[in-house]
Amino acid sequence: MRAPGRSAEVGVLIVDDEAPARAILREYLERIDGVRVLAECGNGMEALKAAGELSPSIVFLDIEMPKLDGFEVLELLDPSIAAVFVTAYDAYAVKAFEVHAVDYVLKPYQPERIGSAVERARDRLRRSDTRRPEGLAVAARPEGSWLERIVVRDGARIHVIPVGSLQCAQAQDDYVGLRAGGRTFLKTQTLSSLAASLDPRRFVRVHRSYLVNLDSVQRLEGQGKASTAAILSDGSRIPVSRAGFARLKTLLE
Repeated sequence: MRAPGRSAEVGVLIVDDEAPARAILREYLERIDGVRVLAECGNGMEALKAAGELSPSIVFLDIEMPKLDGFEVLELLDPSIAAVFVTAYDAYAVKAFEVHAVDYVLKPYQPERIGSAVERARDRLRRSDTRRPEGLAVAARPEGSWLERIVVRDGARIHVIPVGSLQCAQAQDDYVGLRAGGRTFLKTQTLSSLAASLDPRRFVRVHRSYLVNLDSVQRLEGQGKASTAAILSDGSRIPVSRAGFARLKTLLE
């Protein structure tokens, strides 16, 4: 995606589940030179589809939406797209910047504030400063809570995996392989960041390359040596390190 300069045209995607809010935002954006509104979307699924088809430079993204919330959408968007969060709630402000949004605009909108958000986004694009997807789920979850579902893009399809259905996760270079429902889904994320977002009473790092759901562990084979394996409910054999064996034994006793 080309990083536009100040005078270059930028394509913008508006994502909000409230039609009046989308209409006002479109009106203010269309007053700005060099801005072209590509589409409006009423939910996160529509947003990801439109972003894939239209390649916007900037997305104005509501946080509280049905199907997928704004943080989940941001996690699956092309990281080169500059994201501006728009919401009626200031409680999300810190989290918005933790996940590398370029700006955070509160409703009701003011045209000057929308204009400054566009300029900040243009500056981000000029610097080609892209966000990294790992850590988004960790930063976005409410303090003191754990991730309840995982969103994964599989080509044009979006899968929402309840964490209770996740049997195990395996580190695979820059991805994690998520085993759920008899399938394995690849997600751009580190195993460490995934582990940090899950309840440690339910999910255990049993090996440097594996994380398992305790509810899926049927038995352990071996005596705590390098050959130890966890046998999961689907028959999978997961290698268990000595440190992982100790953690499992403590939680399973």
